[in-house]
Amino acid sequence: MIDSDDTQPPAPRRNRVLDALKRAERKVFTRPAPKSAKAQMEFLYTRTKQSTKALAQQLGVSTRTVQRYRAGQQTKPQKRLQATLVEATESQWQPQVRAQARERAATSGGMMVEVTAYFGFTCTGSSDDGRERTITTPISPTYVKEILRLQEAGATEEDLHPVVAEAITESYFTEWGSRADGLRADFTDVQSIDFQF
Repeated sequence: MIDSDDTQPPAPRRNRVLDALKRAERKVFTRPAPKSAKAQMEFLYTRTKQSTKALAQQLGVSTRTVQRYRAGQQTKPQKRLQATLVEATESQWQPQVRAQARERAATSGGMMVEVTAYFGFTCTGSSDDGRERTITTPISPTYVKEILRLQEAGATEEDLHPVVAEAITESYFTEWGSRADGLRADFTDVQSIDFQF
């Protein structure tokens, strides 16, 4: 039972920004990732340098389970294993293509963001109250580089959120510094967010 004086900790943010970055990387694949459980197992087996034990540990299953799928004796994994196979396969699929897209976005191309969220503002003399908006805007390579650096360093959603908000503020609200000097926008209650390299 919770007393009226006790406060519950705030609910953690979902990994919307991190998930959106993963989806953006997967959109640049030049070939589809393996779909069947056997093909996924074979691909991951080669990525673990043909170590059944290492693959079993990575997937959280027994070595015998890995052997059964590789031999075709089992073909339909349970939901948890299926989700793990898809995630592991797609996260390791076409690393050079993914790296080239990230490098291009961080050095010259930037990337697009489309976000639906509640945007609030901090600015001297601002009369624009916060509200829910759907915004599609480019993000400069400078911010892309910082976002990708944080992602690679294992940043949390809380680490990425202010950087993405600053990038959106610069390109959409202040138009690269040409208006609304000193404006700072933050977004909360993110309904959806997507990036495109």
